[in-house]
Amino acid sequence: MKFNKWFSKAATATVATTLLLGGGVQAFAEENDASDLKTDNAFTQITRNDMLNIFKQQGKEKYEVPSFDASTIKNIPSAIGRDSSGKLTDFDVWDSWPLQNADGTVANYKGYNIVFGLAGDPKRAEDTFIYLFYQKAGNTSLSGWKNAGRVFKDNDKLLANDPILKNQSEEWSGSATLTSDGQVRLFYTSRQPFEPSNQLYGKQTLSTAQINVSQPDDKTLKVDGVEDLKSIYDGGDGKTYQNVQQSVGIDMDNHTFRDPHYVEDQGHKYIIFEANTGTETGYQGEDSLQNPAYYGGNKKFFTEEQQNLLQSPKKKGAELANGALGIVELNDDYTLKNVMPPLIASNLVTDEIERANVFKMNGLWYLFTSTRGSKVTVDAIGDDDIYMLGYVSTSLTGPYKPLNGTGLVLHQDLDRDDITWTYAHFAIPQGKGNNVVVSSYMTNRGLFPDHKSTFAPSFLLNIKGSKTSVVKNGILEQGQITIDPTNDKKESPNEYGKNISKYM
Repeated sequence: MKFNKWFSKAATATVATTLLLGGGVQAFAEENDASDLKTDNAFTQITRNDMLNIFKQQGKEKYEVPSFDASTIKNIPSAIGRDSSGKLTDFDVWDSWPLQNADGTVANYKGYNIVFGLAGDPKRAEDTFIYLFYQKAGNTSLSGWKNAGRVFKDNDKLLANDPILKNQSEEWSGSATLTSDGQVRLFYTSRQPFEPSNQLYGKQTLSTAQINVSQPDDKTLKVDGVEDLKSIYDGGDGKTYQNVQQSVGIDMDNHTFRDPHYVEDQGHKYIIFEANTGTETGYQGEDSLQNPAYYGGNKKFFTEEQQNLLQSPKKKGAELANGALGIVELNDDYTLKNVMPPLIASNLVTDEIERANVFKMNGLWYLFTSTRGSKVTVDAIGDDDIYMLGYVSTSLTGPYKPLNGTGLVLHQDLDRDDITWTYAHFAIPQGKGNNVVVSSYMTNRGLFPDHKSTFAPSFLLNIKGSKTSVVKNGILEQGQITIDPTNDKKESPNEYGKNISKYM
């Protein structure tokens, strides 16, 4: 096992660090049972102890996704396309993201708000492509969203003359920014097919393009083709982030390399993305079971939880669990400049921490990710559990500390067949105040004849320092991404009657 070469040299050595640098279990001999195991790892670990503490927190109203009235939920009226026979049909729309300014706030493009979303025929899972929806700024109704159609034409990937994109079969989620010169720049995940006979293994690659958007009249936006379509990064040599070749042939290995989220800081361009740790940043495998940094807690917890895991049917999945939120720096032309160590990793917990989302708010950086209980290897977490986890730092590059003590921000545990089941929660800063809008999608694909995957009702989340809470009575319209800033005071009251402490 190779260990993270970015370990800090400044902090006092702890038992966990001793083990990470080559010590044995006997190093615990002088460690007090009650003391927390710490690590000098340069990035944050989502530990098994965190997940068990999250299990204890879930159910509290301030962390629960609000309940929605199923009878009020509607399909997006403009989400219509053609099925495989050419017949018009209602489309599913799931992961979506707004066109944002460099600071994360919703961009105003010629008087419109723009949302990109994954959409497709409910009867064809492989029909997964990016569409552009637009709405007059200030209009918050579901019916206000119009559909400009699919962003890319089928031959765009061939015209790009890119060796990775030429084999693209699907388009997966990402982010979009309005550049300083007024251009729409999309970042997305190019996904190749899984065709082992052709040496294609479903590779996911961070990619980008300039989307040309015109305004034929004062009521319409139109996609007028794309420029500068290119792949950016696919994991490279696998040392910092696992590449797809490293997962080929390994049963149960869930390789992820997707959801690029663009952000700027002090004149530098970055992408934060979902990945898995590489061979030099804490890799997967049986050795992971011996690393106390992945367990968290104290000596007693490590000993007991390790023994439980060794006997658990989830042991194999835990060995392979090495989810991460990665970061790379870009050149001004949006090509790869610098591969950086992860911001967060979830070794021994889950392979999947999705929908990377980061922004600066009130002087602090907030980092969010979504994950599914069905992918988590901790016994207490159920298959129906859905989470948005969050972290805070004084710097974009960390280190990050978990919000609310454990990282829990949002939880839902509805049956996946419920119409009001939601996922892919995405926090959108509003530019002032302490409330952000949380958007998501609702209803799994193909389950109901009349209900499609659709924009879920958004809701407000209050963020203050290292604490968050769902705002009572803060449910908004389906697909709403902005609020009137005059309704969001600079110092929003804590809806739950407790003091929200400052970040320490």
